[in-house]
Amino acid sequence: MTRKLFGTDGVRGRANSYPMTADMALKLGAAAGRYFRRDQKEHRVVIGKDTRRSSYMFEYAMTGGFTSTGMNVFLLGPVPTPAVGMLTRSMRADVGVMISASHNPHHDNGIKFFGPDGYKLSDAAEAEIEEMVMGEVDLARPENIGNAKRIDDALGRYMEFAKTAFPRQRLLEGLKVVVDCANGAAYKAAPMVLWELGAEVIPVGVSPNGFNINEGCGSTHPDTAAQAVVANGADVGICLDGDADRVMLIDEKGRVADGDQIMGLIAQQWSASGRLAHDTLVATVMSNMGLEKHLEGRGMTMLRTNVGDRYVVEAMRKGGFNLGGEQSGHIVMRDYVTTGDGLIAALQFLGALVQSGKTASMLSRVFEPYPQLLENVRYGDGPDPLENAAVQQAISEGEAALASSGRLLIRKSGTEPLVRVMGECEDAGLLKQVVGDISAAVRAAA
Repeated sequence: MTRKLFGTDGVRGRANSYPMTADMALKLGAAAGRYFRRDQKEHRVVIGKDTRRSSYMFEYAMTGGFTSTGMNVFLLGPVPTPAVGMLTRSMRADVGVMISASHNPHHDNGIKFFGPDGYKLSDAAEAEIEEMVMGEVDLARPENIGNAKRIDDALGRYMEFAKTAFPRQRLLEGLKVVVDCANGAAYKAAPMVLWELGAEVIPVGVSPNGFNINEGCGSTHPDTAAQAVVANGADVGICLDGDADRVMLIDEKGRVADGDQIMGLIAQQWSASGRLAHDTLVATVMSNMGLEKHLEGRGMTMLRTNVGDRYVVEAMRKGGFNLGGEQSGHIVMRDYVTTGDGLIAALQFLGALVQSGKTASMLSRVFEPYPQLLENVRYGDGPDPLENAAVQQAISEGEAALASSGRLLIRKSGTEPLVRVMGECEDAGLLKQVVGDISAAVRAAA
């Protein structure tokens, strides 16, 4: 079956346009409810959301869908995505839902599903739910319709859980920390956790109005936090995205450290203390070659997967690995969480900062990255640009040019109509030429 609804990270699109309509959310809730409700026992679903205006609409629609099939709904309110995974398990729910389009602008939204183990659903489970959406869902009898209840302390439960990732015997006293919450789901939790651990907190992006999520702030716009770090003489900056499942770090000089650098630091520390399972880090094909070479030089291995944190997690579970993530800032630490968690990853870095006594700039530059260039080319509703003969020729020529000193990765985004053209090469000039030629060919064919 060809998947029409689910992409690499749930269902996502522009709010009030197919597939992100209230009607489709209702159908998804009913289909997922029927998929997980296989007997007459009590069945539960937890639903979290970010701060987009449209998240209210989808929350109500999905509640209607789930209760129509007999599921009892627990509404968490605005919480980070990892909180949904954690609370799905702790509340013994059959399914968890996060309503969010992550780092996308406010006019987009999405629906992510978590299974009873707190992990995102498999491709097979999503395909079965999608098939049920396209058919008729068997609704519950009137006496079996589910109910809905708000959980007032959901955020507090997550905050207490997040603090367990920071060494119990240590505090953040004396540290001045900028935290940019992207006007998103962690706008309350992240500053409060850092303050409770003793830091002097300078909050940024903590005034959501339904329309300003990720707008000029957060992990996709780290310059805002960088300016705040320098202006306030802060020791470190933390940039989360709209649903707080990814993070970028800022050192005291205002320089950005991406997910590769953060993973490199955590892997190095965990390996030294014997915590890194099989001395292996799981990353995607987007991670920098410099990280791979750095790990190999220290007796560690980097296992690459397709792009998407769900594929990283699948490889981690299959191989028994406990650390993985993406260059974009998804850091998955299975000792703590089932999905990317920007706040807990930041706490790992802050723990290293306190323990080592070093500055953020000394810790956040773990390896020297290969020059890497990424261009995103938007395409329309016409033919697939990657099937175009001129594009394929440009890619072949680029691969030949980089064969001995770098690599190319050309792929379509799973969440937006973009072709991502990424290359790495020790020769920055050659890299710019190759990526530019391929991007121009894609743009002409788009």
